[in-house]
Order: sequence, then structure tokens, then C-alpha cells
Amino acid sequence: MTESPVKTALVTGGAGGIGQAVCRRLAREGYRVIVHYHTSARQAQAIARELNQKAGPGHLALAADVGDRQAVEALFAQAGPVDVLVNNSGIAQQKLFTDITDEDWDTMFRTDVKGVFLCCQAALPYMIHQKSGSIINISSMWGQVGASCEAHYSAAKAAVIGLTKALAKELGPSGIRVNCIAPGVILTPMNRSLSAGDLEALREETPLEQLGDPAHIADAVAFLAGGQASFITGQVLGVNGGFVI
Repeated sequence: MTESPVKTALVTGGAGGIGQAVCRRLAREGYRVIVHYHTSARQAQAIARELNQKAGPGHLALAADVGDRQAVEALFAQAGPVDVLVNNSGIAQQKLFTDITDEDWDTMFRTDVKGVFLCCQAALPYMIHQKSGSIINISSMWGQVGASCEAHYSAAKAAVIGLTKALAKELGPSGIRVNCIAPGVILTPMNRSLSAGDLEALREETPLEQLGDPAHIADAVAFLAGGQASFITGQVLGVNGGFVI
């Protein structure tokens, strides 16, 4: 019996806390993983080496600015055909709305929204030709309900949700599924910078009385990428411990 070809998954922001967990999880599922990074070369290359040692050869760390079309096109040319795209790259910033500058707003949308737009466009020619594929966009619970002092972040993550739903309708006839994960408070390096008091307050607000781990998001990605989710598209999966219901 002929073996099925190895599928490729490209994870943007693969060097970050959630990104690393997603890369490891997808490698365990048998995917060839492209660990994308922008500035975190050392971390991304270390993850790729780890995957090659533990899961077999073929995993790569590739750099690109996801907000730049030429850089994204070069990234996908190097990666080769992509069966699963995880749009995980993102930035966050806390700031009073009245203090947000044009540069703050444009920088947020360039990474968190335009990056998703460009990566989806780059991945789609192969997926449409194959009439299969899975795109998983990482949004945030704040894209669902809004966060004080994070208006531009909330707006960008809400845009990702809207894009997910529109693409799911457009690409469904081509056999391509598009879903979104909206994480709650996840203990990533970015959130670990919060004070112990702030983290405890967030834990107390979470019905399951715990904060999330990057592995929780990785498990959700693996589910949405795989065959068990073959009839699921256009959905927003809240992985938040009940913080937003």
C-alpha cells in the first residue's frame, strides 16, 4: 500500500510561546513543520533542530516580515506547498485609547491583520489546486468582547474573526476549511510579564480557576487541522477556561 505523502504545516510566529507549542504538537502529529519567525532567529532555529531530532528530518526555520508581501511570497516559495497554515504571528500593546498614535494603530494592523491576509493569499493557490487545506487563525478573546486599554489590539483580533468567517464561506466549495481560535489568558512570556497580583485576579475571573498553557492552544490547533474536524469551518473556538462564554 502506498504511504500518504507527508503534509506540511506552516506556523507563523513559531518561535513564541504559543507558536513553539503548536510546532511541537503538529510535528508529533506527523506534519513537516515550517517554523516561521521574524526576529527570533535563535529560538526558531532551536525549535527546528529539536523537531528534526525528535520527529525526523525536514523541519525548517524560515524568516519573514508577515506584513510585507514580497517577504511572505519568498517565505512560501522556500517552504513549498502548505497543507495547514496557522496564522499565529501577532503583537499586543496596552495603551489608553486617547494615547494610541497612528503608528501604534498601523503597526498593530500590519502584523495582526495584514499578516494573516498576506499569508492566506500565499497559501491558497496550492490549497485551491488540491481542493483541500486547513487555515487556523489565532485571534483572542478580546477580539470577541474587547479589552480596556487595548482598543487597537481588540479591533485587530476582531478583524481576524471576521476574515475567518468570510473566508470559510468563500473557500468551502474548494474543500478548504478556515477556523479561528480565541485564546484566553495563556501563560506565555508576554503574559508572564504581568504582576503576580494581576495574574491572580485573572485566574480568579476564570471559571475553571486556572490560567491557560500554550499546550491548550496547540491541542486545539491539532484538532482543527485534522480529520476529526473535517465538518468544521468558520468557527471561533474559545480556549479560555470559561473566561468568555
